[in-house]
Amino acid sequence: MIIVYHQNNKVIEAVFKGESIPFSSKNIAFNLFEIAERYSEQLIIWCRLDLKPNLDTSKVEEIFHHKKIVASYSLSNPPFLSETIGYVDESLFLNVKKDVAYPTWQMSGEVGGIHAEVLNALKNDINKDSDFNYFLHSMAKLALVGGLLCYSEPLLVKDSSRIEEATKKNDFLTFRFVKQHYKTRWVFLLFLNLLIYEKKFSIFPFLSSFGFRQRHLNKDLLNDIKVQSTRKVIDKKTIDVIIPTIGRKKYLYDVLKDLSKQTHLPENVIIIEQNPDVNSVSELDYLNNESWPFVIKHSFTHQAGACNARNLALSEVTSEWIFMADDDIRIANDFLENALGLIKKEGAEQITFGCYELNYPEYKKEKQKIQWDNFGSGCSVVKANNIKAVFYNISFEFGYGEDSDFGAQLRNSGFDIIYAPKPEIIHVKAPIGGFRTKPVLTWQQDEIQPKPSPTVMLYKILNLKQNQLNGYQTVLFFKFYKDQNSKNPINYFLNFRKQWQVSLFWAKKIKQ
Repeated sequence: MIIVYHQNNKVIEAVFKGESIPFSSKNIAFNLFEIAERYSEQLIIWCRLDLKPNLDTSKVEEIFHHKKIVASYSLSNPPFLSETIGYVDESLFLNVKKDVAYPTWQMSGEVGGIHAEVLNALKNDINKDSDFNYFLHSMAKLALVGGLLCYSEPLLVKDSSRIEEATKKNDFLTFRFVKQHYKTRWVFLLFLNLLIYEKKFSIFPFLSSFGFRQRHLNKDLLNDIKVQSTRKVIDKKTIDVIIPTIGRKKYLYDVLKDLSKQTHLPENVIIIEQNPDVNSVSELDYLNNESWPFVIKHSFTHQAGACNARNLALSEVTSEWIFMADDDIRIANDFLENALGLIKKEGAEQITFGCYELNYPEYKKEKQKIQWDNFGSGCSVVKANNIKAVFYNISFEFGYGEDSDFGAQLRNSGFDIIYAPKPEIIHVKAPIGGFRTKPVLTWQQDEIQPKPSPTVMLYKILNLKQNQLNGYQTVLFFKFYKDQNSKNPINYFLNFRKQWQVSLFWAKKIKQ
């Protein structure tokens, strides 16, 4: 492990095994790459000189459990980039929870670390900005989509309660970052949002951003770095499968047959069967008529709704791991074995797997293992202990957003979620079951229909910052303008504002 101490964007000292090592007078980023070339097998830690007493190196092996991880921690408030970045980015990666390990590309130059092998892979493709914080933000933002895992990690410091007042942010920095890391249209939207919501006419930051070129990074640059986690995340290797189902007898049977052929069999398959008809009984006769190589825990309820069903299923889990499945998927015979093998290799405790329809175009599939800000309720394997305090919010029942909200709860608890393209799940996308009735939602009777859907709005007010919500409102305004019967912009604006307020009203109502 090498520790690089710096101050005022200059390296002050570099230490390896208690001895000083040479460094140049160039900026910090240049020095990191030069040191990485000389010490290609080492973890490189950076620390601002005045924070030397706060640096905690006792947990670095736990934090950097494989090579494709960058982690940092900021004691400053507010963060390096202004919160106005939320006008162009709705990602949960902006909403860092400081008391847990949290996924984010918002890196800090105060305390952090990265493996030399990552720097060596990126050295010819990353700009070595003189501003160290800007360099770290840019590198993480670009490399995240190439499989680099990026975290805010409080274990890097001994006293994370120490808070410093950061220098006031200016809009020039934010506009530059947006221009270099997002599509150009977002620069215009940032300018517009600042004008609308903050009454700021940021014409000079806006114009200055066009002096910077957009940055790109080859997504395959880190693929040659071998990942083998030192974390022991698997103990018993037992796994339960949970499946909510309604009116899909034939398709569920296929899922059970796939599970029965697994090279690593589940301990329990927990099925929550729903039928809102109060006179109905279970139609799943094959659960008892056939022999299965696992325990089937079957519950029948007249209460429809996937959120309630999944919560009931989760309460019956007894194994170390959970495969959160759906009733219309198909999996290969070695799916569970390969999934657990990947979990061991990556040291990951939550993985959502690629789930596509059979004829889904190959070129559209995400082929990279990445840190992402979503969650798939029908295609994920999670560690049971991590979700004991997490539940599906019933407010989302029959709407949209419950998956994303569940994932947000996991991250807020300090548990990251990785997307993996393989082993892949086939989504049959079965037709709606015969006795399913489409629920009539209260707001569907309103004269003014909410926009967006109240459950979508609920997810956003629960998990996004206000400027992210405002930015979403602006995007939605333009997105639906072309679909309106009336092209009168004033009439459309007045109607859209009413629809937005109706959506807010219902979102707050169902939240209660």
